[in-house]
Amino acid sequence: MADGTSPLRLDLLAIETPALIVDLDALDRNIARMAREAADLGVRLRPHAKTHKCAGIARMQVEAGAVGITCQKLGEAEAMVAGGIEDVLVTNEIVAPAKLERLAALAHRAKVGFCVDALAPAKAASAAAVAAGVELGVLVEIDVGAGRCGTTPGADAAALARAVADLPGLRFDGLQAYHGGAQQIRDPEGRAGAIRQAAALVEETLAALSAEGLSAYTIGGAGTGSYPFESGLGPWNEIQPGSYIFMDASYAQNTPEAGYPAYEHSLFLLTTVMSRRDGGHAVLDAGHKATAIDSGMPRVVGIPGAEVTGLSDEHTVVALAEGELALGTPVLLMPGHCDPTVNLHDRLIGVRGLGTPQAEITTILSIDARGALL
Repeated sequence: MADGTSPLRLDLLAIETPALIVDLDALDRNIARMAREAADLGVRLRPHAKTHKCAGIARMQVEAGAVGITCQKLGEAEAMVAGGIEDVLVTNEIVAPAKLERLAALAHRAKVGFCVDALAPAKAASAAAVAAGVELGVLVEIDVGAGRCGTTPGADAAALARAVADLPGLRFDGLQAYHGGAQQIRDPEGRAGAIRQAAALVEETLAALSAEGLSAYTIGGAGTGSYPFESGLGPWNEIQPGSYIFMDASYAQNTPEAGYPAYEHSLFLLTTVMSRRDGGHAVLDAGHKATAIDSGMPRVVGIPGAEVTGLSDEHTVVALAEGELALGTPVLLMPGHCDPTVNLHDRLIGVRGLGTPQAEITTILSIDARGALL
């Protein structure tokens, strides 16, 4: 199923649908490929768990060489630590006192870091860490182009870093410089240009840190779509890709950078034809509640010319270019956006030999941090 075009053969799998399927062979190759990439590029790998939300997959990534796991929510970090991960970084701001208490409590069980872009939450985190008797690692997040979180690069970021370094219970670890918008720039030249601009902002901030007598052990960021550029064009030394393990229909539209490996599609939504009006029209038993469409419609796998034309809560309508699909026919979809699709499901059904007569379920992976919004 690596190229998303193999014929669907699931006659050995009695799976109730809709169900989220992971091609374990492709998943293994993706994990190993990124680990080799990081080693060859000379950067630390800290994969992002917001993609899979699964402690079992996180353990596979650490076993392959990752230094730890990135999370976007405190609840994700708690789920990863409960699942055996010993080093987590929450690449997000945490401001609520109750959440800062949870963050500090988590540091009794694992090495814990998080991001700040303002002084007030840094002071609150310091108080929580001191009260809990722990030390929290802090990355000062700078806005390098995403227009989301992050303080102003340069002197403002350095002043915040100095304040963090002087607060008890906190350890200034470096900078978070992630350009989320660069991930979906389709052409490599455009992605490279966005990261060059980001790199200039990071360098400006590093100079300002030096003037404050500070250095950055970690300069983190980089996603699946851009990590070759952060690693090759700028000062990043820790990359945080997530989608590479699964990929999706949106990433399939990116033109890869020459010389860097293409990651395989390993995540699919298994559905069933539940209705058909004529030979050219089929309705599948999954809709918005089973797959995200914020980055585009899912793609039909293994049926030439078939195209998703619409979704509702529990239905997907497919137009067929040729032939027809009988009631009860299994159909695989490639999600448009893997991260929010995974968050809609309780489990991943792991299959070996997907797309062959020997296909078999070999594991069920719990999506431990499903719905971990807090």
